[in-house]
Order: sequence, then structure tokens, then C-alpha cells
Amino acid sequence: MNDNFKIIKDVFVNSTGNKFYSAEIIFSNKIEEIKRIGNSEYDWSELKDTSTKNRIVNSLENLSSNHNNKISGNWNIIIPGGIDPHVHFDTPGFEFRDDFEHGTTAAAFGGVTTIIDMPCTSIPSVTSKENFEIKLEAVKNRSLIDFAFWGGIRRNDFEEFRDIEKQVKELDQLGVAGFKTYLISGMQTFKDLKLEQMRQVANYIKHTGKPQSVHAEDKFLVESRRLEFQSNNRNEWRHYCLTRDAIAEEKAIKDMIEIARISGHKIHIVHLSSELGLKAIKEAQNDGVNITSETCPHYLHFTQDDFENDVIRNYLKTAPPVKKKNDQNALWQGIADETLSFVTTDHAGCNPDDEKVEDNFWKVYGGIPGVEHRVPYMFSEGFKKGRLSFDKTIKLLSTNVAEYFNLRNKGKIEKGYDADFALLNLWKSEKVNSTNMHSKGKYTPFHGVEFDAVVEKTLVRGKVVMDRNGEAEENIGYGKFIKVS
Repeated sequence: MNDNFKIIKDVFVNSTGNKFYSAEIIFSNKIEEIKRIGNSEYDWSELKDTSTKNRIVNSLENLSSNHNNKISGNWNIIIPGGIDPHVHFDTPGFEFRDDFEHGTTAAAFGGVTTIIDMPCTSIPSVTSKENFEIKLEAVKNRSLIDFAFWGGIRRNDFEEFRDIEKQVKELDQLGVAGFKTYLISGMQTFKDLKLEQMRQVANYIKHTGKPQSVHAEDKFLVESRRLEFQSNNRNEWRHYCLTRDAIAEEKAIKDMIEIARISGHKIHIVHLSSELGLKAIKEAQNDGVNITSETCPHYLHFTQDDFENDVIRNYLKTAPPVKKKNDQNALWQGIADETLSFVTTDHAGCNPDDEKVEDNFWKVYGGIPGVEHRVPYMFSEGFKKGRLSFDKTIKLLSTNVAEYFNLRNKGKIEKGYDADFALLNLWKSEKVNSTNMHSKGKYTPFHGVEFDAVVEKTLVRGKVVMDRNGEAEENIGYGKFIKVS
């Protein structure tokens, strides 16, 4: 064996469903070989019991090959590195909230090996060749893990009479993973598009073959309600939630479905929060419309009842807000039946001492720094609670994302793929403690929630970037930009 190769030994690998086999994985920066140890496969029902697992492990202990460059997996489960295609790491321009160093470190601690950063929380926004190059230079040598960029299209570009079609072509050639748009936005540096502009933009993006993601809430419904509430000094969380309700989400989604239906374009609804929105998407998919969607852990875990808890109330604010129990249940069903393509975080942190302290809920910053918690959450609350099979959980966190965005050689444990791994301990639990978070803003509504899964180690292209024992091989600057073609 080549001395430059490494081996991860003493691990379980998922085959199908909830089945696992023992293996050692030989790798450099890519996976060279997956060598099964023993001839058996084991169901999770056998492995989950520690005493049964120990008997299985004892029967396998002496079957591994000898090699100097070994990493022990300690009989944890090895999974493809998580891919989070919806994060706001805020470099450059909003680094008082978060930055690439902190964001990618948090990602590594959460078993994430690749992220796709959004274009809107940068100054300048990633909407042109020039702005793209400024962004790429700004994050140079500042990422621990691999990363790609979203491009974006905003009303500002229309107002400034930019050649938007040219900008789309140039961003495509530079390798953005897709294009982000808003039907409602509170950002003056990245304004929302009118429906006619959205139709025009869809036709431009269609020719790239890349997805157009849409923040889908109906602007008229949201703004008219907001103005009415604020004029009557109604400033509580419930008024915010009434303003951005399921009907506002459904209306915007149906508008985007029609654009997707007419154009045939690949449209993706981000951070879906409601049963009504999910039903609209499912019906459109059944009709052959090219529309997909995602949801986030906070929509799967919290409801508006949790706003009654003043300890986490402001930390839970997002746009759209979490909804009700029926919406939560529908979203779990939507990821189980594959109406939803993946689970992302919409990671968007801030300094909570500055931006999460207002009594007037309208003025509270909306965003949760979630990239560190997504993988353990989904295995704890999805797989281990019986809502999802193990292989489906992997697809939601990694494989589906890589395939959707054409992230080549990512998202699977197969020969020739990048050696991007996370070692997952499903026999250990840990309570979320915000003070231990690695993002810049150390707050989360999940504080105190116990996850029945722990990420022990993360590797990117064959190098350990996170080890709970402090034995990482690489530091900030190791991560590389992924040009998506």
C-alpha cells in the first residue's frame, strides 16, 4: 500500500436503509478503497444496544490490516461530510455578525465539510463579476472547509439599469452554484424582485441550467399587515407571526410555481415553514413542475408556542417564522416522502447582546446560527426517533445536496469521491450549550436541548479539520473554493 495513503479503521458504514457493515477506508485526498471487514451486515436494532454492539466489535477486532497511517474510528459510524447549501457567513461587510473563520469552524464541529454561502449578506452583494471577485478575494485563506457561492439578482440591478442577462452569464461562468432571489427583502443592499422581474430573471437563469432559489413570502400581504400592526403599536411576537403567516408563504409559492410551470426553469423554495406551502409544492411536483424545496431544523423542532418562553423568544426569530404543530408535522412528513429535497440551516448569526435584546419584536434581528447543530439534530430527532431511515438522513444532509448543485465528488462514501467524512457517535448524547458554540454569535434557541448524536471528528479531502480530542491536522485556510459547472 502507498505510504501516502491513510486508513480509517474500526468504523461502521451504512449500506441501505438502517443496515451497516464494518469497514476500513483507504484514502488520500480521495477515497481509494472501501474494504469490508467480515462478511456480515448489521441492523441498527442490533447495534444500538451497547452490549450487543460490543459483542459484534469483539468479533471484528483482529480482522483489520496493518498499516502505519491509521486513524481509529473507535467503532463509530462514518458518514459523508455534511453539505449545507444555505448559510450566511457575512464576509465581507457584515462581519460584526459572523465571518468565514468562525462560520466554517462551526461547520466543521457540526460534521459539515462543504457550504454554499449566500450572496446577499456580503458588501458588495455577489451580483456581478466584479463583486464575485471581491468576495472570493475577501475569503481567501479564511475557510476551514470547502465552499461555493450563490450568485444573486436583486431589484437594485434593475433600478441601476444593469445588464442583468450579462451578469447572470458571467456569474455562471465564474462557477456560482445557483442564483438567489427574494419576493420580499428587508435589505436595502439586496432588494426584492417584482413578479414581472422574477419572470424575466427566471428566463435568464434557465439557460445556465442552475437553480434559482427564492425567499417566498407575499410582499403585499406581509407589508400591509405589518403597517397596520405597527400603526396601532402592536409590537409583540404574535403580531410578527400573524404578518408572515402560512397564507403569505403559500401565495408566494404559488406565484413561483406558475413561473416554473411556464418557463420550465429549476426553482427552489428556501426555508419552507408551512403545511400550506408544502401542499402547493407537492401538487406542483405531481404535475411535473420543476420546483423543489428545503426546510430547517428550527421549523422541525419549534412552534409558535415556544415564543411564550421569553428565554429563547428573540433567539427564535427568523423570516419566515416558525409556524404551528400541524406545519411541523407536515414538514417531517415532507422530508420523509421526499417532497423536500434537503435540510439546510439558513445559518444567520449576530451579536445577540446588540441585536437580540429589543422588547419591540419588529426590531429584533431575525436569524439563527445553526450550522453546528444540523447534523447531530437530524440524526437524533430524525433517525433515532424513527422518523427517517439512516440512509435517507444522509441524503437529506449531503448526497441530495451534492447531486442537486452538481458538487462533483462530494456527498458519498464511494471510491473516487473526495475523502470528506464525519465520524458520528450515536451511543453518546450531549446537551447544546451556547457558550461552547464556534460561530461568532454564541446563542441558539436549542440551548439546553439534548441531541442523542455527537460528531467526534471531521475530515475534508483526507485531512482532519476537527477532532474533539484536539488533534486536527489542518487550520483556517485549508478550505478551497468549488467552481460549479
